[in-house]
Amino acid sequence: MGDSMEYVALTGMSERVISELKQNRLLTIEIRSPHNFMAVLHLNIGDMLLLTHTSHEDLTGGSMGIIAKLLRHQVSTHRIMQSNELYYEERETTSLRLQLDPKCIARVRKVVNNTMGETTKVEAEEIPLYNAR
Repeated sequence: MGDSMEYVALTGMSERVISELKQNRLLTIEIRSPHNFMAVLHLNIGDMLLLTHTSHEDLTGGSMGIIAKLLRHQVSTHRIMQSNELYYEERETTSLRLQLDPKCIARVRKVVNNTMGETTKVEAEEIPLYNAR
């Protein structure tokens, strides 16, 4: 068995993101969901994280994911204005853009923290590519 390490986990990632990362491509993604947003807000460049298609609720030992290194990290805020004769509305959306460098496929060994409103953390082990098929 490989060594397991602790990672911040991003859950509920789209199939497209996971398959792009599996093909070993550098990828920039935008994070909007509150629990993933809070999880990555405090990460530093060079930190490793685990991304999984599995939803926050369904995350368990045995869930598969991809370990990636954080290369860039940028918060962006968009302001949206809407108005008609009756009202004027201003909305703001904030997202985090992350540039990721995929390292390997991994299996969650155990979920360390999965409390809503806190950073999701897992213990995971790398899977050599020949075992991952």
